[in-house]
Amino acid sequence: MTTSALRIRGLAKSFDKPVIEGLDLDIAAGELYALLGPNGAGKTTTLRMVAGLAAPDAGSIEIFGIDTQRDPLGAKAITAWLPDEAMLYDKLTPLEYLAFVAGLWRMDPAHAAAEADRLLQWLDLWEQRDTRCEGFSRGMKQKVALAGALIHDPRLLILDEPLTGLDATMARLVKDALRAQVDAGKTVIVTTHILEVAERMADRIGIIAGGRLLAEGTLQDLRDRAGTAGMTLEDTFIRLTSPASAAAPVAP
Repeated sequence: MTTSALRIRGLAKSFDKPVIEGLDLDIAAGELYALLGPNGAGKTTTLRMVAGLAAPDAGSIEIFGIDTQRDPLGAKAITAWLPDEAMLYDKLTPLEYLAFVAGLWRMDPAHAAAEADRLLQWLDLWEQRDTRCEGFSRGMKQKVALAGALIHDPRLLILDEPLTGLDATMARLVKDALRAQVDAGKTVIVTTHILEVAERMADRIGIIAGGRLLAEGTLQDLRDRAGTAGMTLEDTFIRLTSPASAAAPVAP
């Protein structure tokens, strides 16, 4: 039986108007899942609720069987959230930042220091370990933030537009790091507007619009649903999110 990393049932959230409406979603342990959708589709709102940064109006969220509303700390302890804009303390060095994050998770200092060294070397940040983050490029800051997200060894890693603004070298390093996490048995959820990334990396893809899941599955599953045999994910995405297709429910 496949273990569920994330199970969402009947999720709803409104601000001035409904943003998420009765969303159901299942993501298996050990997969890289790309959540795609047009601007305003509800992707970030959904993932912020999964990460415990926003409360749902209705519905339930379970992370590896932990109900996020009944045991929010337990769920957060095995989850990492990386927003599209890296939020760092610019006056800290990467080593200082990782020590700070590790302290928030109450990690053993010796273990935290060893993990920080490993992550900084793995992400090619070792030479900058004692340099203040204020002078770093967007890509460098994104890598420091990724190290901070991984320091407590989360089982579920959520990334919102992790490749936006990165050059090709930085983007390749981040993609390799995410695939390495999946290969190690972790679960990774990403949102991206770079559909080629989802096409090449994702084990499964979910497409939402108007706060509802329109379709999900492998790229071939989506092609079958959209009638776009042999076409790219971009073509398939456009077909599925067209007004006529978006009005149809998710196929069983």
